[in-house]
Amino acid sequence: MKYTVFGALAALVLGTPALSEDMKLAVTTSFHNSGLAEVLLPQIKVDLGLDVQLLVVGTGQAIRLGEAGDVDAILVHSQKAEEAFLAGANGTHRREIMYNDFVFIGPEADPAAVNSASSAKEALRKIAGAEAAFVSRGDDSGTHKKELSLWVAADLKPDAFGNWYNAVGAGMGAALNTASGMDGYIMSDRASWLNFANKGDLGLLYSGDPVLFNQYAYLPVNPEKHDHVKAGLAIKLEEWLVSDTAKQLINSYQINGESLFVFNAKQ
Repeated sequence: MKYTVFGALAALVLGTPALSEDMKLAVTTSFHNSGLAEVLLPQIKVDLGLDVQLLVVGTGQAIRLGEAGDVDAILVHSQKAEEAFLAGANGTHRREIMYNDFVFIGPEADPAAVNSASSAKEALRKIAGAEAAFVSRGDDSGTHKKELSLWVAADLKPDAFGNWYNAVGAGMGAALNTASGMDGYIMSDRASWLNFANKGDLGLLYSGDPVLFNQYAYLPVNPEKHDHVKAGLAIKLEEWLVSDTAKQLINSYQINGESLFVFNAKQ
């Protein structure tokens, strides 16, 4: 009993809660692969006394976890899917937190001449025209959804592609490993690519088209639909994610001198 009282008093003196609280947050593999979570989560624990348990999945699966009430909030990057999530009363609101962009990765030899493309559509048309090996996430993630929309915009149909198109049904890291192993092309978020160690002969060949903008948003699960979710903690975490502390950590996170995300939350 004395130990418990002492611990509580010590926590008061230090200005931290005596006991940590915990909540579940579904996040995308691209966010997790970036390494940013390893920077944010320890500071969240220090500032809020909150243990955030991450469920690392694609955007589609994160949304399904939210719909089932298996997590307290989601952090994803597919606005159309997020709006459908809200329209189904599965979330309370959508809060933009940060962004980066998608990039096209491929073999340095670049047999499809993607490096000379003037747009994302042209980059994909060059790959399809050359029937060069291409790796797709194929996992209903935000990255996969974006890739499919870009093929459609280029007037191309992945369902009709030949064996050069490889849908692997895997997360960003595993898909990048596959592309590295077969010396193929792939669309990745910039953060995952920069943090990817097994680059082999791959390089960043194309970026910069405004359509490759990649926004991440935070959506708390609706407690009116799932009364067991920790709505108060979800809001507590959201307030931290849009704070000056989060802004500084997100904007200053770099690999080899290159920023991975840009904070754009409205405070």
